[in-house]
Amino acid sequence: MSEIVIYGKPTCPHTKRALAAHPEARFVDILASEANMEEMLRLSDGQRRIPVIVEDGRVCVGFRRGS
Repeated sequence: MSEIVIYGKPTCPHTKRALAAHPEARFVDILASEANMEEMLRLSDGQRRIPVIVEDGRVCVGFRRGS
């Protein structure tokens, strides 16, 4: 099973929905450190939309119901 990593803010409703849909995911709080924010921006090609979900090397920016 591959690791899923979700970058976001704990208070963001979209991040909360993504975490609920992927309870096995590792959560990275982008507000916890500058390094976390920089990593999220690198993965998302500078997009400041959250959550950023990484699975099997694929990066998805944003979360829509059913994603």
